[in-house]
Amino acid sequence: MLKTTANMFLKTLKIPARALLQCVNRGVISPKHRVGLGRGPSRLYYETAKPVDPSLSGASSARTVDLRSDTVTKPGAAMRQAMAEAEVGDDVFGEDPTVNELQKMAAEVFGMEAALYVPSGTMANLIAVMVHCRERGDEMIVGDLSHLHIYEQGGSAQLAGVHSTTVTNLPDGTFDLDQLESKIRHGYPDAHYPRSRLVCVENTHNIQGGRVLPLPFLQEVKALADRYGLAVHMDGARMMNAAIAQKVAPSTILQNTHTVSVCLSKGLGAPVGTMLAGPQGFISRAVRCRKALGGGLRQVGILAAAGKLALGDMINRLEEDHRHARTFAQALLECDPPLYEVDMAAVETNILRFRLRDASLTPTEFCALMAAVGEGEQAAMGQGVRVLMFPHIGDSVRAVWHLGISLEDTQLAIQKLQFVARQHSQQRLRAQ
Repeated sequence: MLKTTANMFLKTLKIPARALLQCVNRGVISPKHRVGLGRGPSRLYYETAKPVDPSLSGASSARTVDLRSDTVTKPGAAMRQAMAEAEVGDDVFGEDPTVNELQKMAAEVFGMEAALYVPSGTMANLIAVMVHCRERGDEMIVGDLSHLHIYEQGGSAQLAGVHSTTVTNLPDGTFDLDQLESKIRHGYPDAHYPRSRLVCVENTHNIQGGRVLPLPFLQEVKALADRYGLAVHMDGARMMNAAIAQKVAPSTILQNTHTVSVCLSKGLGAPVGTMLAGPQGFISRAVRCRKALGGGLRQVGILAAAGKLALGDMINRLEEDHRHARTFAQALLECDPPLYEVDMAAVETNILRFRLRDASLTPTEFCALMAAVGEGEQAAMGQGVRVLMFPHIGDSVRAVWHLGISLEDTQLAIQKLQFVARQHSQQRLRAQ
């Protein structure tokens, strides 16, 4: 009955929401299948879509716990006030005082010479590639499951003319250094090959479940890159989560890279923006690339004011998100009846990946059940609860904690996953 309800629910959804729940495989991963939680060769990232229409799921008065991503955060009252009161100027002329203050602040926090405010993480990464790889046909080395390689539309090739070669991301987000060294081109300017210019790392690693790159690994990558005259760029969209998890200053991590992009609009809670940081000469060239990509904004201090608050007040609270993710993960293991599998050692930050023990319940169906208010749920739980999550790579489910999710929200999500497990167990018993 529960599965029938899920299927009926899928059919009644509007198209954007149905896209969330009827994710399809987008490609093929290598036959050896390296992803930690994966059970098969399918590659399933996640679908972006609007939340399920509550009127269609019987959840018009239900509590919603949105664990799809930390990108869904909304600025609070203090951040909105700072934005409203921000002193502004023309940033293309370098005259916006709030932007200038944010850039100086970011450079100091990161231990870099200079920083640049950029509209998005995708643009920041593309700018970094454009500056480091100065000639069309240059090559960068990236992880095969990195955000830059998977989710950024191949912009490095499409817009910058930069070729990518990949190394295999391991379950902890790292890659084999011997493989990395083997991908470095030699013999330039031989007319047959591109020129190796850049190595990119991702910290924390999104697809692998918020994994934190170990400092010794970063040190070895930097040493290898320096030996061959390559630059190291870190896609540090969630680098602050890594710093909190490792209990080190951001600058301790970033001394092992040449440049970094750090998102302000995920766990740090700003509505817009990413900081790109590095040497002064790099940032000077980055300003030109930002302008060419349409990222030169005018009175952007209104947004930079939110960024200042994010960097100044929101970093330490990331530990709360990590704690809530671990609480949820532990509940998965302790659920009776047992339906869920999770590797607690892999739960390092705010991103959690888990899978279902019963292959008869797919991640897509499970997410549909978690997002709907099921029959008997209000009587069993005292209220309806809609928990939004994504089916993810390797037949797993992804959930992400952020400042919009309280301990109470986490406990409600736990109650909901327990309810779904009981309902599924009862359905299996009736079917025997």
